[in-house]
Amino acid sequence: MTSKERAALRGQANTLDVLFQVGKGGISDTLIEQTDGALRTRELIKLRVLTETSPLTPREAAEEIAAKTGSEVVQVIGGVIVLYRYSKELHEAKPKHTPNKKENPVKARKRLAKLEGKKKKKSPFEDKKGRDKRLPAKKVK
Repeated sequence: MTSKERAALRGQANTLDVLFQVGKGGISDTLIEQTDGALRTRELIKLRVLTETSPLTPREAAEEIAAKTGSEVVQVIGGVIVLYRYSKELHEAKPKHTPNKKENPVKARKRLAKLEGKKKKKSPFEDKKGRDKRLPAKKVK
């Protein structure tokens, strides 16, 4: 990680809240699992080491957690640790058509008909060219 990338991540970490704390129990398997899950969904997380009760220094805790989760230490300031791990899941391309969005039913029928290769049903008010018979014909001068 370059120093510019590290500086950008430090800037993003300013607004983050602390997710986990390392206390008198030190680093447990559950802390590693939770940190791993948080890194998978967020990429950038902040942890706090309770310096008065923890058996490890913040730097030692950061190095150990980073080694066990496969992440990188962005910074350690006081008792606060910032970790980063790239997540492929967050950077995958999303599908173009989202089913959650409400779609106009007429447009939906046309889109589905086009996908299925079916012709649009002819209205009883249309002539051979698809124009509405109820409307007056345009006069050409």
